[in-house]
Amino acid sequence: MSTREVAELQVLLEGVPLPAGKKQLIEYAHEQDDHGLAGLLERLADREYGSLDEVGEELAPVQPERPSPDPHRPREESDLPPGGDAYTSASDDTGRVREHGPQGD
Repeated sequence: MSTREVAELQVLLEGVPLPAGKKQLIEYAHEQDDHGLAGLLERLADREYGSLDEVGEELAPVQPERPSPDPHRPREESDLPPGGDAYTSASDDTGRVREHGPQGD
């Protein structure tokens, strides 16, 4: 299927309530179609589509394959977090301006 046909189909489907399943997309396209584009939707997988880009990608993939990231074991921390133990302790006065803070110039 050409990207031109997919683009025309996406324009035809503008206005369809999303998310929509294959059946709803075909019905909507038949209501709107005067160029025979609705039949191209028969190639879709029977699932729900949240955007017209998903429909286009299903019919004529243009996005590069994304390799799945290699799972790796997390490394052990090399030192204490900034602020030491205070980093993880809960405090009732977070964000409060201290009366006796560092003096500016």
